[in-house]
Amino acid sequence: MRAKLQEVVQRRAPIYDKKQDGHYNLISALHKSVRGSDPDAALYYLCRMLDAGEDPLYLARRVVRMAVEDIGLADPQALVICNAAKDAYDFLGSPEGELAIAQAVIYIATAPKSNAAYVAYGAAMRAAKEAGSLLPPKHILNAPTKLMKSEGYGAGYDYDHDAPEAFSGQDYFPEALGRQTVLRPARARLRARDQEAAGVLGEAAEGQGRTLMLRRLVLAACAIGAAWVPSYGR
Repeated sequence: MRAKLQEVVQRRAPIYDKKQDGHYNLISALHKSVRGSDPDAALYYLCRMLDAGEDPLYLARRVVRMAVEDIGLADPQALVICNAAKDAYDFLGSPEGELAIAQAVIYIATAPKSNAAYVAYGAAMRAAKEAGSLLPPKHILNAPTKLMKSEGYGAGYDYDHDAPEAFSGQDYFPEALGRQTVLRPARARLRARDQEAAGVLGEAAEGQGRTLMLRRLVLAACAIGAAWVPSYGR
């Protein structure tokens, strides 16, 4: 009994202050380990923070953030799983609920990665703030009154479902702003199958409208799968 008590007393308490560098250093280490697809390190830093008394709900919120920032369109299910982990902790409480958070951390650390949505959102927000309150092009505005119709509201609008391939190719940005491209492939090497698919679609494109549609589809596909990181298997 005396030996056991001495062991407990001599055990060094974790150096951790929720308002100081230790807190921010460890959450940064957790986030970057997830981004770097290292589930071992991610779990280690998660447990470091839990062992030091960090609020598990704070960690659950940060894990949800990682799901939308670093996994995003590459695996939209990651957000569902991380939210479910938060709900599971709410339901189970401690200590059982922490396992749900740990499972979510493993999932997002081993998931494919893409920051395309994160980057696109930032670019769109900058464009929205810098351009101000520009009126959308009149052809996509409704004309509930005769006056608005006489002023050109809704004139020339093409109903996409009636267009070939259900794609009209219209420009939906304000005329003063011009066409913007905010969704771009993640800055990473495309998987071979994504490159091959993009080439096949490009070769199959016929006609200007179809080409534009396919380019947008390829861009979206690349944004989803461009930053693939193989599943953990070291």
